[in-house]
Amino acid sequence: MSFHLHKFPLMSKSRKLHQLITEQENKPTMAWKQEKETEIEEEEGEEEEEATCHISIPEDFPGGSETFEMVAKFCYGVKMELSSSNVAPLRCAGEYLEMTEEFAEDNLISKTERFLSQSVFKSLKDSIRALKSCENVVSSAESLGIIRRCIDSIALRASSADPALFGWPVTEGGGSSASNQNLWNGIETNLRRKNGRTSESQSWFEDLSQLNLPFFKRLIAEMKSRDVSGEIIESCLMFYAKKHIPGIWRSGSSRKQSSPSTIPSESEQRELLETVIANLPLQKSSSATSTTSTRFLFGLLRAANILNASESCRSALEMKIGSQLDQATLDDLLIPSYSYLNETLYDVNCVERILGYFLDGLQSEENRETTTSTSRSPPLMLVGKLIDGYLSEIASDANLKPEKFYNLAISLPNQARLFDDGLYRAVDIYLKAHSWIPEAEREKICGVLDCQKLTLEACTHAAQNERLPLRAVVQVLFFEQLQLRHAIAGTLLSAEGAPQEAGRASGIRQEEETEGEGEGEGEGSGSATWRVAVRENQVLRLDMDSMRTRVHQLERECSTMKKVIENIDKKGPAGGWKGSLTRKFGCKFKTQVCDSHEQTVVDARKARQHHHRQ
Repeated sequence: MSFHLHKFPLMSKSRKLHQLITEQENKPTMAWKQEKETEIEEEEGEEEEEATCHISIPEDFPGGSETFEMVAKFCYGVKMELSSSNVAPLRCAGEYLEMTEEFAEDNLISKTERFLSQSVFKSLKDSIRALKSCENVVSSAESLGIIRRCIDSIALRASSADPALFGWPVTEGGGSSASNQNLWNGIETNLRRKNGRTSESQSWFEDLSQLNLPFFKRLIAEMKSRDVSGEIIESCLMFYAKKHIPGIWRSGSSRKQSSPSTIPSESEQRELLETVIANLPLQKSSSATSTTSTRFLFGLLRAANILNASESCRSALEMKIGSQLDQATLDDLLIPSYSYLNETLYDVNCVERILGYFLDGLQSEENRETTTSTSRSPPLMLVGKLIDGYLSEIASDANLKPEKFYNLAISLPNQARLFDDGLYRAVDIYLKAHSWIPEAEREKICGVLDCQKLTLEACTHAAQNERLPLRAVVQVLFFEQLQLRHAIAGTLLSAEGAPQEAGRASGIRQEEETEGEGEGEGEGSGSATWRVAVRENQVLRLDMDSMRTRVHQLERECSTMKKVIENIDKKGPAGGWKGSLTRKFGCKFKTQVCDSHEQTVVDARKARQHHHRQ
C-alpha cells in the first residue's frame, strides 16, 4: 500500500523516519520499490514539482499497513481513539519507529504505555482483547513484555473472581464505594440468571476462548501458579474446548459451535484436547457446576475416542469422571463403541473402568476417616441406581456376553442398593433378549439378585416369570412368604391391640367429658369414638383376610412345587423334600414355611390376651 504524506509531520515524531528521509534527501537517486511492501511517498511541497522521495517499509512492520495508517494520523495530529484491540500493535509500531519521549514530547510510546497501565491492565476483558491483538505482533510484543503483562493481569483478575458467581470478577476496574459494593459495572451482583450463570461472566470466558492455543496454555499455567480457583480454570477449559472442538455437546441448539471455516484440523483438535485434559483440576467440581461439568467431561471422552487421543490422556479423563460419577446421568454413560474391537453397541469396558475409579476413590475416603460408618453413602446409592439403569439399557444388546453383564452387575457392593428391583428389571430384560443362553448361564445371571432385597411387587412378578430358572423362582417364593408372614404377624398384633386401646381411650374421653359437661354429652362422645374404632378394626380385618387369601394361594403353589421337586429327586438320598431342596438349591427352609398359622404367632396373641385380662 502506498501512502502520500508530508515529510515534516513524520520527521517530527519518528527518529527512524527522520533518518530514512534524510538519507533519501542526500541520495535522491537511490529510491527503490519492492513487491508486496508498504510504500510512503513524501511530498516536498507544491513549489518543487518532482521533488519526492520514496521510502520502503519492510513487510515485518508490526501491525502492517493498518497500524502504519494510524501512526501517520498520530503524526499529523489527528485525534486517534486508543482501544484494547489496537494499543498493543501501536506500542510495537512506536518502538519500531523510535517514537520516544526524548525525540518528541507526548510521543506514541508514552501515550500507549500510559493507556495500557491506566486502562487495559485494570480490566479483565480489555486485557484479554489486548492479548488477542498480540497474536499478529508476537515477536515485538514478547520483547516489550506486553504478552507477559497481559497474562499477569488476566491471571490476577481471575484469581480475585468469586467462584459462587461462576467467575464473575467482583474487583473489576477501580475501587468501589460503600454505596455500590453490590454493583459491578452498574449491575447488581446478586441478580442471577436461572441457570446459575451471568451473561457478563460468560462473556469474558468466551473472549478467552478466542485466544490461540500457545497463549491459552501460557495463561492456564499462570492461573495455576497463582492458585486460581479450580472452578474458574475448569470453566475456562470448558468454554475453550466448546469453541474449538465440534461435538463436545451432544445436543442443545443454544450452544454455539465453531463455523466450518474455522474448525481446526484433526491433529490440532487432538493437541487442543490433550491440553484441556492435562490441565483439568484434580478435585471434584462443586455442586453448583458439577452436572454441567460431568456432562462436559463425558463429551471430552467421546471426542478423545473419536480423535484417537493417547491412552494416558483417556485414562486421566476417565479417572476425573470417576471422581464425580455420582453426578452423571444415564445419557452420559451411553458412550458409543468407536472401535471395531468392541462388538457391543456401547462401550461397556469404559464404564467398567470409570466405575472402578469411583469405587477406589470411595474406598480411599473411607480409609482416611478415623471412624468407620455403617450408614449408606449417598453417592454410592446414586451410582447404584445409575448402574442399574445402565444395565437395563445395555441388556437388550444381543452381542453383550453373559460374563460382561455379570461382572458389571456384581461390581457394586451390597450397600449400593437398598432394593434390587432395578437390577431384577435388568436381569429380566437380559434373559428376554438372550433366550438362547444355557440354563447354567441363566442361573449365574440370576445369582446377582438378592431375593431378600426385592419388594413384594417384584417378588410377585418374579414368581410368575417363566424366563427365570426354577432355582430362582423357588428362592423368590420362599422370601415372598417370609415377607407375608411378617406382615400378617404384625397385622394380627395390631388388630388385637386396636379395640382395647380404642376402648380405653373412649373410656378416658367419656370420663373427662362427663366431668366437664354432663353425663349425656359424655355418652354421645364415647359412642362416636367407639364407632371410629370399630371401623378401623373392620379395615384391619379386611386387610388381614386379603393377606390370608394370598398366603393360601402361595401354599397351594408351594405344595404343587414340592411334588414336582420330589419327582425330580426320586433317586436322591433320604431326607425328604427339605433335604432335596437344601442339596439342589442351597436354601435352608423352616418346616413351617408354608404354614400361615405359626405357633409363635398364636402364643404371642394368647400372651397378649392374658396380659390385658390382668
